[in-house]
Amino acid sequence: MSGTNGVAPDVTTESPDVAVVGAGPSGLTAARELAASGLDVLVLDREWEAGGIPRHSDHTGYGLRDLHRVMNGPAYARRLAERAVEAGARVRTSAMVTGWAGDRSLDVTTPEGRIRVDARAVVLATGARERPRTARLVPGDRPPGVMNTGQLQNLVHLHHREVGTRAVIVGAELVSWSAALTLREAGCRTVLMTTEHPHAESYAAFSVPGRAVLRVPVATRTRVTRIIGHYAVEAVEVEDLATGARRTVPCDTVIFTGDWIPDHELARAAGLDIDPGSKGPLVDNALRTSRPGVFAVGNLVHPVDTADIAALDGHHVARHVRDYLAGVLPQGPGIPLRVEAPFTWVSPGLVRPGAGKPPRERILLWSAEERLVARVEVTQDGRRIARRTLPWPVSPGRVFRVPSSLLSGADPHGGPITIALA
Repeated sequence: MSGTNGVAPDVTTESPDVAVVGAGPSGLTAARELAASGLDVLVLDREWEAGGIPRHSDHTGYGLRDLHRVMNGPAYARRLAERAVEAGARVRTSAMVTGWAGDRSLDVTTPEGRIRVDARAVVLATGARERPRTARLVPGDRPPGVMNTGQLQNLVHLHHREVGTRAVIVGAELVSWSAALTLREAGCRTVLMTTEHPHAESYAAFSVPGRAVLRVPVATRTRVTRIIGHYAVEAVEVEDLATGARRTVPCDTVIFTGDWIPDHELARAAGLDIDPGSKGPLVDNALRTSRPGVFAVGNLVHPVDTADIAALDGHHVARHVRDYLAGVLPQGPGIPLRVEAPFTWVSPGLVRPGAGKPPRERILLWSAEERLVARVEVTQDGRRIARRTLPWPVSPGRVFRVPSSLLSGADPHGGPITIALA
């Protein structure tokens, strides 16, 4: 039997102005900004503590761009949560959003029972996750000791558990060095870091000190082809992609890092338009999705950038959510953004005239290949509207940023805009 408004009698109903799904950097920052303007904001997160991934990344480097200070991950996570609560946001943890009950209504399960949240606007800030070993099709048994970075950091920093003594890290992105730091703290030596690319994907500011200080050997143009061991990891088989030669590296721990995919289950369940490259919800320069009143921010739409960049998405989206609630957010069709190889996705994927500039006035792209000289060309309807050589390289494993001013010459009534390398 249903209660009033079609809600089951054992379901509690809440009606905030804004529901934010995800209590990571982008969600907490959006909640703080919106609550500070007098709106009733409810943050929902499935974890038992707010803060997202930084809360179990116990190393420094967080907060530079958004808080203008350098903090370790747990301190950064606590500060963002404190700021959101101080501004008046209600942060509810151990609250799993299981589906949609309407265009801006959410079904939520908590230890205390079920909740239906009927919001005037929804901000999806569910983040991204690393692709697991199974999705990477690495053969072998499934012994203990095989995990991704998030599992490793959760095990070490939150549960203070031991890991092995010799580790192989698959990937050489920024997060890969975070995994190496966590392994060192746990007393586990990284005996090899592998990447299929010609160079390590992370910035030289991290990979060079990482090799020197952590003494981590990086094998480029290689891939792990097999995990050896049944009841425990004994070794991995590593292939040289240039020669095809294979060698066995003894280890008892294997960490799969990077290769990000968005946590997009709610976006797909809602039937939102999905970007074919990133697999996250398609958003415009105001970070609104294809459903009116539903916005998406952070690493859900650009998997993956640093935590402080994700937080700045939350700052950016707040103004547009307020404009939507006030009925003054510009409408009308957007101009699709397209990319050519080696780029695989672009965010935002739409530019709507009149909706303002994208976050930080940047267009974000992801590349499958390295290019030391980044000569960017922007075209529309067969016409070049911009061409510029940027002073930073294109590299896999990290976001490539293009000033949004390169789109200023686009025809607002024209066809899709294409971003490529000349």
